[in-house]
Amino acid sequence: MTRSTILEDILAHKRSEISLAKSAVSLAELESRIGGDTASRGFADAIRQRISQRQPAVIAEIKKASPSRGLIRTDFDPVDHARDYAANGATCLSILTDQKFFQGCNDYLQQARAACQLPVIRKDFMIDAYQIAESKALGADCILLIVAALQQSQLLELSTYAGELSIDVLVEVHNRQELDRALELDTGLLGINNRNLHTFETDLHTTLDLAQQVPAGKLIITESGIKTAEDVASMMSHGIYGFLIGESFMRAAEPGAKLQQLFYKSG
Repeated sequence: MTRSTILEDILAHKRSEISLAKSAVSLAELESRIGGDTASRGFADAIRQRISQRQPAVIAEIKKASPSRGLIRTDFDPVDHARDYAANGATCLSILTDQKFFQGCNDYLQQARAACQLPVIRKDFMIDAYQIAESKALGADCILLIVAALQQSQLLELSTYAGELSIDVLVEVHNRQELDRALELDTGLLGINNRNLHTFETDLHTTLDLAQQVPAGKLIITESGIKTAEDVASMMSHGIYGFLIGESFMRAAEPGAKLQQLFYKSG
């Protein structure tokens, strides 16, 4: 598989995956399972509170593997990672649930969320309302919508449906064209991915450049490529206080200690 086709391959597999899931449990039946058992923990509110205080809002990711890097962590345990992150200053958690390409699963989300009190985003490739209902049923407090993976009509439909289910939305962009599309949505969280999803190369200037075009009031989350305390300091010096970090943490011997090192230890 070439890097340029990774996203296309993921989306093709996701379509067949959703079709199979719908044949087992209909959307109507899934919606009926969404009750008051799982109250939202306020994903966007938690981010907003930190950013308003000019403090880092860290979305710490629990990720076992990726198509570009392969297996990232052998001693993978979502429960341990969730508790570790929570004890070391994470604001929220991000859980990869894609199975084929990221070796994730829905159970990981439920296990991680049950292990702590942090709000959780389901990190997957959302292309259908069915997945959003599924996310709510699983207990996710937020979902990810990737502009590069969706038509504008889909973005509007899915973000509206998420609002109806009271689940927050992180809209992810990588370039100016995608940003313009994202700004048409009535959503508060904006993720700027420094990784090009077609080449999988990263450039931190992506966030710094695009952030200048974002209106006040949007909560900016920089994603991918943050590896050092200097990277963090650079972002915060430009007014970027929201971070989604996965691989830098998951490759560390102690992910929580790495979080502390990047964000809370000076000198």
